[in-house]
Amino acid sequence: MSFDYEACQDAAQYLRLTREEILANQTQKPDGKKYVWFPSKAEAYVKGELIKTEKGKCTIKSCAEGKEMTVKEEDLQEMNPPRYEKCEDMANMTFLNEASVLNNLRSRYESFMIYTYSGLFCVTVNPYKMLPVYASYVIATYKGKRRTEMPPHLYSIADNAYTDMLMNRENQSMLITGESGAGKTVNTKKVIQYFALVAAIGGSQDDGKGTLEDQIVQCNPAMEAFGNAKTVRNDNSSRFGKFIRIHFGSTGLLASGDIEHYLLEKSRVIYQQEGERNYHIFYQIISGSKPELIDQLLVTKDPYDFKSISQGVVSVPSMDDGAELLLTDDAFRVLGFNQEEISGIYRLMAGIMHQQNMKFKNKQREEQAEPDGTEDADKVAYLFGLNSADFIKYICHPRVKVGNEYVTKGQSCNQVSYGIGALSKGLFGRHFDWLVKLINQTLSTKLPRSFFIGVLDIAGFEIFDSNSFEQLCINFTNEKLQQFFNHHMFVLEQEEYKKEGIDWVFIDFGMDLAACIELIEKPLGIMSILEEECMFPKASDDTFKDKLYQNHLGKSKAFGKPVKKTKYEAHFELYHYAGTVQYNICGWLEKNKDPLNNSVVDLYKKASLKLMQTIWEGYVTASGGGKGGKRKKGGSFMTVSSLHRQSLNALMTNLRSTSPHFVRCLIPNERKCPGEMDSHLVLHQLRCNGVLEGIRICRKGFPNRVPYGDFKQRYRILNPKAAPEGQFMDSKKASEKLLGSIEIDHESYKLGHTKVFFRAGMIGKLEEMRDNKLSAIFKLIQARMRGMLMRREYQKMIDRRQACRIIQSNLRAFFGMANCEWMKLMFKIKPLLKTAESAKELEEMEKEFAETKVNLEKETKRRKELEEMQVSFIQEKNDLVMQLQAQQDQIDDGEDRCDQLIKTKVELDGKIKELTERLEDEEELNNELVSKKRKLEDECSELKKDIDDLEITLAKVEKEKHATENKLKNLQEELATQDEQIAKLLKEKKALQEAHQQLDDLQSEEDKVNSLTKQKAKLEQQVDDLEVSLEQEKKLRMELERTKRKLEGDLRLTQETVMDLENDKQRLEEKLKKHEFEYSQLASKLEDEQALVSQLQKKIKELQARIEELEEELEAERAARAKVEKQRADLSRELEELSERLEEAGGATAAQIELNKRREAEFAKLRREIEESNLGHEATVSTLRKKHANTSAEMSEQV
Repeated sequence: MSFDYEACQDAAQYLRLTREEILANQTQKPDGKKYVWFPSKAEAYVKGELIKTEKGKCTIKSCAEGKEMTVKEEDLQEMNPPRYEKCEDMANMTFLNEASVLNNLRSRYESFMIYTYSGLFCVTVNPYKMLPVYASYVIATYKGKRRTEMPPHLYSIADNAYTDMLMNRENQSMLITGESGAGKTVNTKKVIQYFALVAAIGGSQDDGKGTLEDQIVQCNPAMEAFGNAKTVRNDNSSRFGKFIRIHFGSTGLLASGDIEHYLLEKSRVIYQQEGERNYHIFYQIISGSKPELIDQLLVTKDPYDFKSISQGVVSVPSMDDGAELLLTDDAFRVLGFNQEEISGIYRLMAGIMHQQNMKFKNKQREEQAEPDGTEDADKVAYLFGLNSADFIKYICHPRVKVGNEYVTKGQSCNQVSYGIGALSKGLFGRHFDWLVKLINQTLSTKLPRSFFIGVLDIAGFEIFDSNSFEQLCINFTNEKLQQFFNHHMFVLEQEEYKKEGIDWVFIDFGMDLAACIELIEKPLGIMSILEEECMFPKASDDTFKDKLYQNHLGKSKAFGKPVKKTKYEAHFELYHYAGTVQYNICGWLEKNKDPLNNSVVDLYKKASLKLMQTIWEGYVTASGGGKGGKRKKGGSFMTVSSLHRQSLNALMTNLRSTSPHFVRCLIPNERKCPGEMDSHLVLHQLRCNGVLEGIRICRKGFPNRVPYGDFKQRYRILNPKAAPEGQFMDSKKASEKLLGSIEIDHESYKLGHTKVFFRAGMIGKLEEMRDNKLSAIFKLIQARMRGMLMRREYQKMIDRRQACRIIQSNLRAFFGMANCEWMKLMFKIKPLLKTAESAKELEEMEKEFAETKVNLEKETKRRKELEEMQVSFIQEKNDLVMQLQAQQDQIDDGEDRCDQLIKTKVELDGKIKELTERLEDEEELNNELVSKKRKLEDECSELKKDIDDLEITLAKVEKEKHATENKLKNLQEELATQDEQIAKLLKEKKALQEAHQQLDDLQSEEDKVNSLTKQKAKLEQQVDDLEVSLEQEKKLRMELERTKRKLEGDLRLTQETVMDLENDKQRLEEKLKKHEFEYSQLASKLEDEQALVSQLQKKIKELQARIEELEEELEAERAARAKVEKQRADLSRELEELSERLEEAGGATAAQIELNKRREAEFAKLRREIEESNLGHEATVSTLRKKHANTSAEMSEQV
């Protein structure tokens, strides 16, 4: 199914090139020149024409400037053919390199096609303007479509994740990464809106809350108010990472949701750089859109009255803080927050602003701080519900535990200022944790959860001029995510190779990043040493640096000492996959410990504001434990690095349990100018986002693959003899012969079961060879065409010369006869002699005219009938085409399901074969057991003959043995039945979809077989005991009674064993019945689909029959038309002869002349009618031909 341009309306131009543009790119003729990309300081890479290559140096002519220059050969990068212009999936390009990727993104971005695929990636570029690509009709267009059917779009990735979840019954995840300002948050919101629309459960809540889908969508504005802020690059930058899980029921409807957040930038609460501002919520509170807040929170509308929110800019042109406050408040209410909670949130935020406004001064001749006014402290105490005096006291004189006693510690102004900042950051961070927890409680429902789709929105790799502890945490996270991607990406690639039967040594590209990851997280790694240093009171930044050098400098290939002197001091550097990053360790110990004034925290915990108590409930201080009374490692005892590692490990565990989908967001330029791209900036992001890393991995394998049929059709021209036209040859065999007959590196391709795989660049070489071959063929065709045209022109010149000579000869004869007197006399007499004959001829022509007129009326009537039939046929054809399209969609879905089941069958065949072999071994053991049993029967019969006085006793024993024999035979039959049942497992493969469940089922079968083996061993041992007993009976007849009792005991054990086997058999039968039921359902579905296919084939045959009928009617119409044309020609010829006769009879009477004029007028009218009829017939015939051709083409495509 092709892309519907009309359904997407005005969004189509931003999604895919028009059909004309695609055709123009594909049919663009090569000009015979070799073009390459060469480096440029301004544009990163520039297009140039390769003139010559000598000794590793190339002469290049710039296509932009026309200048020639010399460049090293290794600096050049291949350019893709024109048909890859604005390629939708960059992994399909012939040449995979930085320049080609950059050029493709630039050309698409100039047309505002912001989404592009790169293998598993979906790359999106921030357009810096609103595009109509997120409208509801676009969602409807993408819903339920395969990725290959539609242009690149975020909705395609989301819909494929949703479909995969339902089809594979597996959790999914979407990883959306990029730098600040790249559009991560917007794309995350669009993904969530998409899921909320396609999986909405509808309905409303009784308690005034919104529906579940509304609550999931409203999470974003609530969290953005507290987690987003203006930065230099982005007016609405997310300063935290989040992993949003949307849970679905078994039918795909929304069930619930939850959110996990990472790396909240708490330092922004107390400090902002120039051109940036604090979190949005602070400015929303003082906007005045809710006037009651101004009085309740003791704030003013002037942001410059508050030090913590006025260090950078205080307003954003693209944002209305007043309107945003109303949206935030609405989000709270949709999420079900009560008024007490909402009021508590606003009081906390206002209290932080007042707390940061508190001023202190040193006492005279002392380093002890004291408050410089208590107004702000009183406002904080009022809003938080504290005692103002205690609050000031504990800030200036915190209590510290020394041994088992508490002492009061004096603090300087700097220490007090730092302590207040730490309290504000801690208060904001814990409030954010509480907010997310409350949102999760709201999104949690009692609906059953089956699967989830997780959406990860997290900052990308960061390389700044000065990189600190925050950058290390972010970059470490991205290293782990990139390792996850590398492993996932090439596992899928190599599974494809295995499925196609290509010899390949498994490579784990996730190990490429292991050195840097281990350096950070392993024991005695950077994080470990940092946490160790935080435990020592006298540790400092210098001791931390010394330990890093001592443990890693010269010992780890990912760790180095900075050599270059930069503007900002750097203490060590790490070699990440995205580049080398230099880190400054100043203040890392304090940032990692994140210490708080425990005396003030104890005061917070006793505040009258309920929300304040709640957010500090689990925090453990020296003077008092957290909730529950038991002191444990939490709150103040957990370092930032250890908390981050815990949350990151949990995130990676979640991701590994899902099937991931990757979205990479890019900033085109830092000027926020639509349509412009900074090449160096984009290249830097491509490296940091792992796009180029993915291409590097792709180049290691066979990124280009072509089905055998397509390869044979496109490249047969390279050597037609390898696959002769009139001879049938399998596409795989023909492709193999073709590749073996042309001069290419035979190590650069591999032959699979259905495709031929090429290394990067090989398709380009084949295309170049094909272009050269076509060029030679076109030149030959052009030469022959020119020769043919000139020969035709020469023949025309000869014919014109001969015609001129004939005309000259006739004119000379005419002028000679015109002056002859006898000829003049003959011209005057001859018309008088033929008047009577002319009248007779006119009567005959009138009769013929009348007959022709009647025939024409019949043909006109017949034509109208044919037109009516044609209209009805067209209507029927359109109805059938619509039915065929709907049924073809159903067939495609059925084929996809069948293909998936066939793949599952192939995987299970080997395992079932192993089980079958094991069961055969068990049968052999069972046969041995039966033979031994029969031997015992023979020996018992001999004993009966020898011992007459114990016939009755032996008869009882014989009966018991017969019973045992019957039971053992039943056991053998049951084992045979189990063989049949296991053979039926070959049919179960179409119903088994989850690989892990299949393995579990097979493992359970194997365990049961093992238990059967053990039970058979027991039986064999028991039979051996019987043999020993019978041998003793032969020797000692007097001990027969004792032997009999022993046999009875052994038989009882055998009966118990048989009962156990029967129970196992029943369990197996129940399980197999369940599988047979599922198989019967699938079989019925397959039969329905086969019946549907047969119906379609029947309808196609009916359409073909109707087409043949139309062709027969066309032939009849052509015959009638030929007959009319013949009659018209005869009448025209007779009319011309009559006209000549009338001209010769110029001396006839005036009445005869008037009659002739009327006849001429009638014949002229008849001629016009016949010509009009012929034109109508020709138009009808051409229309029918065109419709017949279109119908045939449509039928062939649908078949």
